[in-house]
Amino acid sequence: MKFSRAIDRMAVDTSTVWGVHQNAIARKEQGEDIILFSIGDPDLPTLDITVNHAINSLKAGRTHYSPGAGELPLRRAIADIETRSSGRSTTVEQIVIHPGGTNAIYTTLSSFLNEGDEIIIPSPMYVGYQGLLAAIGATVITVPLDTVNNFSLDVIAVKQAFSADTRVLFLNTPGNPGGNIITEEQLRELAAFCLERGVWIVCDEVYSMITFGSKHVSLLKAAQSLENVVVIDALSKSHSMTGWRMGWTVSSEDTAARILDFASGTIFGCCQFVQDAAAFALKNDEEYMRAIADEYRVRRDYALERIGRIAGLRANQPDAGMFIMLDVSKVAEDGLVFAEGLLANSGVSVLPGVAFGDTSRQFVRLSLTHPVHIMSKAFDRIERYTVSLQQG
Repeated sequence: MKFSRAIDRMAVDTSTVWGVHQNAIARKEQGEDIILFSIGDPDLPTLDITVNHAINSLKAGRTHYSPGAGELPLRRAIADIETRSSGRSTTVEQIVIHPGGTNAIYTTLSSFLNEGDEIIIPSPMYVGYQGLLAAIGATVITVPLDTVNNFSLDVIAVKQAFSADTRVLFLNTPGNPGGNIITEEQLRELAAFCLERGVWIVCDEVYSMITFGSKHVSLLKAAQSLENVVVIDALSKSHSMTGWRMGWTVSSEDTAARILDFASGTIFGCCQFVQDAAAFALKNDEEYMRAIADEYRVRRDYALERIGRIAGLRANQPDAGMFIMLDVSKVAEDGLVFAEGLLANSGVSVLPGVAFGDTSRQFVRLSLTHPVHIMSKAFDRIERYTVSLQQG
């Protein structure tokens, strides 16, 4: 029996990417004292009032088919938020609800790309992009971010990567793993450049609500026209709702109608009670958003202070998100070697930088998904392990 080309493309060896994390999980399940810094699943809980709203919605019988584009109250809540933040009137017809940000990305790119078409993506990139791009069969052209300068984007390098076969420029701001923010001016320039060439520009903005100083500006605000623009957002990180699977796309009304064509045939609507809870969360989130951002800032600052005291290690200072990229090039052959040794010798799991592309091969990613008292314990172990490497 034969399988599709798509599944063959996706059936790659993931041991380099997830081997350390999976080993850590297995050891933790056996009762070992393992600290996981290798996955971006928030430890902070979904708000009780949001959970209770979902329960009440379930009890009220909100368990039936939903409109393909999503429930109107949720789309209206998103439209109101985008109108306020972008200064551009946003209608419910511009919004399509998806079961999570990853599905929103897959649906959007599937609507734009044929097998073999080129998509340009800055690197390092979120590890989750790789599987969905393999499924689509796109030709991925990467443009390195500046790993020395906080993973900043080089607009000139992005433009130089374009060819006659380029169909999509895919951006991520605030970025995972780098925590970098693409400026409004850069977004505006790239949106105009793409529009002139008939190229789509898609922006993953799922960390838009977790920033530490520099303000996130959405592509929806920066772009002069939405003709070639799609923005993707979700509640996974901002509201600690990873398992709820709730994301959305915002675009022009014409583009949203075509995205809905694909979503209607593959998803057939999202859970009513989850959408009810999402709409409630978005309307009652101001205080919680501040608390989440403040907590991640405290964890980021603590991690940077500890890293700064460990000779041989260097870290970027992320402007957003829930990760720190740690440069281990002075103490290890590469990030994979460091990550494997750290877990084997110290019981701390981090994600090798090669998971995000060759650009970050000399890095490991640390997730800020533990309170400071746990982080303190982990950094004690990281410091001892790093000293042992330097002592030979």
